[in-house]
Amino acid sequence: MAAADIQNSDSSSQSPPQELIIDRIPDLKDLLPDALQPYWAAIEQYPLIGALLIVLASFLVSFFFRAILIRSLQNFNVSSLSFAEDKIIRHLRKPLFTTILFLGFTLAAQIANMGVMTDILVNVSVSVIVASWMRAAFHLSTTILESLGNSHDRIPVIEPQTVPILNLSVRLIVILLGSYCLLIIWGINPLGWLASAGIVGIAVGFAAKDTLANLFSGFFILVDAPYKVGDYVNLDSGERGRVTHIGLRSTRLMSRDDIEITLPNAVIANAKIVNESGGTNSNIRIAIAVSVAYGSDADKVCEILQSIGNEHEGFCEEPEPRVRLRAFGASGLDFELLGWIQKPEDRGRIRHELLLDIYKQFAVAGIEIPYTKTDVYIKEFPKG
Repeated sequence: MAAADIQNSDSSSQSPPQELIIDRIPDLKDLLPDALQPYWAAIEQYPLIGALLIVLASFLVSFFFRAILIRSLQNFNVSSLSFAEDKIIRHLRKPLFTTILFLGFTLAAQIANMGVMTDILVNVSVSVIVASWMRAAFHLSTTILESLGNSHDRIPVIEPQTVPILNLSVRLIVILLGSYCLLIIWGINPLGWLASAGIVGIAVGFAAKDTLANLFSGFFILVDAPYKVGDYVNLDSGERGRVTHIGLRSTRLMSRDDIEITLPNAVIANAKIVNESGGTNSNIRIAIAVSVAYGSDADKVCEILQSIGNEHEGFCEEPEPRVRLRAFGASGLDFELLGWIQKPEDRGRIRHELLLDIYKQFAVAGIEIPYTKTDVYIKEFPKG
């Protein structure tokens, strides 16, 4: 009696075997409508013949979806289908065919009732279906994201530069969900795998925190778009130049010295950015400060400055240049010649040319440019 109790306690302490997916699938007979119940009962009397008939029927149905339905959909008003929509339909052909065909294999395995092999065949069939849809999801994500990124009315988050990282994120999610489903199908507890993946993810995050910071900063730079390729930007750290490339890790600037500057996105995302090419108009305004001595003809000064601005080819015609008297300075009258130029990198050259013209024409007109003077008064000469 004691030996029996010990044997019973040992058997009860053993963990129950992990169930396969077949144990969690409801009886398919209960899912059929009442009109098909007699046919199902007839098939159950001849399992092998019924299994062959189900495999044949599933193949015909899957062939119908692949060769007739989807092909008809592709040929229906083809001119209205875009290239992306046509690719999406082609990507759906194989998983639909595989799903219907292997569902038929699942039914056939249950009808054949081959014992343990039935469980294995059912799990293999469901696994093939999951793998087929994972593969289709990879292709569909790439096609849809590229189509949205290249369209005129694209979503702000989906830009041509953000498509690779978004596509990678979608694929990682598909792999995680597909792996989880496969583990559940084969009766494997996924909690241990998830815990291990979490520990590995934390370790990788600490090891590559700078790289990840640059990647996230690059993604948000592309989404927020404080600048774009071709813009002329100034950073509070002193870098200045035209943007030549915006990547997920870094941004490249071409300086006026034809030197390429590569800045990590984590740095540039936290910097103050002055985009001289931003706004509704890419042109920028420059101001040329000029002082003339007190007593000069102010109207003549305005006339000369205005003519210089109108005649200089570097200034835009619209809006036209203008002259402003800004202040009464310590040594003279402070004027400004204001004009718009098209390229920020031409600012130094245009300023140089304008200052030369102003100096020459002021000299011809006899207008004095004030400068610092020191007057020395001698009260008395020493005796001796």
